[in-house]
Amino acid sequence: MAGLKEQRASIKFCFLLGKTAAETVTMLREAFKEEALSQERVYKWFSRFKRGDMSLEDQPRSGHPSTSRTDENIKKIRDAIMFDRRRTLDELEAVTGVSWSSCQRILTEELHMKRIAAKFVPRLLSEDQRTNRLDVCREMKDQLKTDPDFLSIIITGDESWC
Repeated sequence: MAGLKEQRASIKFCFLLGKTAAETVTMLREAFKEEALSQERVYKWFSRFKRGDMSLEDQPRSGHPSTSRTDENIKKIRDAIMFDRRRTLDELEAVTGVSWSSCQRILTEELHMKRIAAKFVPRLLSEDQRTNRLDVCREMKDQLKTDPDFLSIIITGDESWC
C-alpha cells in the first residue's frame, strides 16, 4: 500500500501548484488506484493547508495512551498461552491481569494468533480418555457384527459425527 505520508506529500504538492481539492482527488485515484485516500480525507488535508498548517504529520490526539500493549504484557500473554493453548480469553485475563480486550488485541495483532473453535479435538484427550474411547468403539463394532441393525437405533445430536 502506498504510504500515507507519500499521499499527503502529493496532496501538499497539488495544493502548492494551485490545484483544487477535487482535481487532487482525481489525480490521487489515478495514481494510487484503490489505495488512494478518500475524498473526505483529501478535503480535510486541503483545509489544513489553507489554514497555514503545512505539516504532513497527524495532529496529537486527546485521550489516554494505551498502556496494556507493553513488552511485559506481551511476554506474559505469550508465556500463558504457550503453557496451555486451550486457555480462553477470560482465563488469560485472570492469569495475567491484562484486560480481556487487550488480551485479544495482543494475541491477534502482536502475536499473530487466531482463535479456532472446535467442539472436539482428539489430540488433546488424555491417555485414559483415548483408551475408553477405543474400548467403546470395539464394543460397538462387536455389537454391529451380532446385530446388523444396531446403528439404526443410535441417536446423535450431530449426524455428521457418526
